[in-house]
Amino acid sequence: MIGNPRSVVAGLLCLCAVLTGCTVGPSQRPPVAVRGPDVAAAPPAATPEPSAPAVPPLQPQNTSIPFVDCTAGAFAAYGVTVPADRTLRVECGELPVPADPARPEQGSVLLGVLRVGPAGSPLDGPPLLALGDSATLPSAGHALDVAARASPAVLDTFTVLGLDRRGSGIDRIDCAEPAARAALVDADPAATAETDLAPLLERARSVVQDCNLALPSALGGFRSAATAADVEQLRIRLGVAQLSAVGAGDGAGALDVWARTAPGGVGRLVLDGPPDPAVTEPERTRARAATAEAAFDAFALDCTGRGACPLGPDPRAAVTALADALRERPLLAADGRRLTAGAALLTVLTVLNRPEDRPALAAGLAAAAAGDPAPLLGLLDPVAGPAGGFDAMLATACNDNPARLSPPEVSTLATELRADHPLIGGTLALGLLACAPWPAGGATEVSPPAGALPPVLVVGTVADPRHPAEGARRVAERLPAGAFVTWQGAGTGAYPRTPCVRSAVEALLVDGLLPASGTLCPP
Repeated sequence: MIGNPRSVVAGLLCLCAVLTGCTVGPSQRPPVAVRGPDVAAAPPAATPEPSAPAVPPLQPQNTSIPFVDCTAGAFAAYGVTVPADRTLRVECGELPVPADPARPEQGSVLLGVLRVGPAGSPLDGPPLLALGDSATLPSAGHALDVAARASPAVLDTFTVLGLDRRGSGIDRIDCAEPAARAALVDADPAATAETDLAPLLERARSVVQDCNLALPSALGGFRSAATAADVEQLRIRLGVAQLSAVGAGDGAGALDVWARTAPGGVGRLVLDGPPDPAVTEPERTRARAATAEAAFDAFALDCTGRGACPLGPDPRAAVTALADALRERPLLAADGRRLTAGAALLTVLTVLNRPEDRPALAAGLAAAAAGDPAPLLGLLDPVAGPAGGFDAMLATACNDNPARLSPPEVSTLATELRADHPLIGGTLALGLLACAPWPAGGATEVSPPAGALPPVLVVGTVADPRHPAEGARRVAERLPAGAFVTWQGAGTGAYPRTPCVRSAVEALLVDGLLPASGTLCPP
């Protein structure tokens, strides 16, 4: 079955932007899909061009993957709430794939596959793969979330599937020595001098060495390009000519690679917050730092707007004061772990991806300020806890990044970002040092599709600090046909979080209709 839910890699950052006003009469502005203050309308449909490729038809599964029922506890394990009027069934299976698609002679690994649909109905309908980001909910949880929040029409049309990202499920990797992992998590973003970075670099080297020893033939397989090959293997084993899919974050990036390398197998495809592979370091981290700071401001606004914010009237000042206090005196938890300034700020960076987690983050920060580190450490557990996904997240991030910054370059960037983005910038910059001793990442992949590709819907989120919306826009511009929709909201992955984006995505998935490119969806 799909792997241990405690290996879920927690999410990154959120922002709730304010929708600009509308004017009456002719306008060159993009269409805004909104009706009234609270109710989002379906985005206007695009007028098809005569030469536009057709949206592929749907095909039921003829799978060769053995599935078994695994409904019990599945949704609770991933923190997914199912509406009271919806009863779902879950089945789990396994997919063998090459440990490294570039070197198939190196053996194979098993990935978990999950499928979910209405209870009482066979789960053999046309498959819809929901592929999550490697640093947020794993694809098992992402698929369950899609099934819980998608419209009934989606569940009437598809069986939703989740495919483990490498290293995050039944093949979860645990190769770093705990003390070295803790040093990377605890790294103080205020310590940016080269002399401060030297011990951290040594810890990063030890992680690489230990993981290379533990996974000598498989370490290079933890990358989005390998996930693209896994998706094609899944399509073949499901017995369908074309596979429909929705990818979030670097899951969308993997589907982008899959679409360009195996276009004949692509069905109805949505890339939700894909990274732009043409953007490299340090520009990538600069862009993320800017949106991360804005994301925290939106979190603060949301907290104070709810009334009785646990962080008081100025959450930024409260978190800054907490980090300063933890630099002087880390908090010791009952289980022996420490909450440091670095760990606290990393928790902020990782948790804000999901708006649902904002109240828990505010409460955890307030508890830490009062001397109790347990709630905040609990929020960091999916990344750095005993069964966390830190090693897989690090391997994927480093393998997907072709650039390696030297310690002097990281020091310069950290100093710059600390000045420009004082709360989050240093944390992001220091994260690059963890990849400095890692084997060189894969080459930037921006090649055109290897054949005819059906129209693709790309969604960009204004405040996605992991994959900023401008990068998603550039991905859309390189595709031969499709549409681009902007969500003026927060997080990695807009679908199925917001009604407007949900309408746009499901119009393509269910009805084969694309929205007008340039549509803006409100927060």
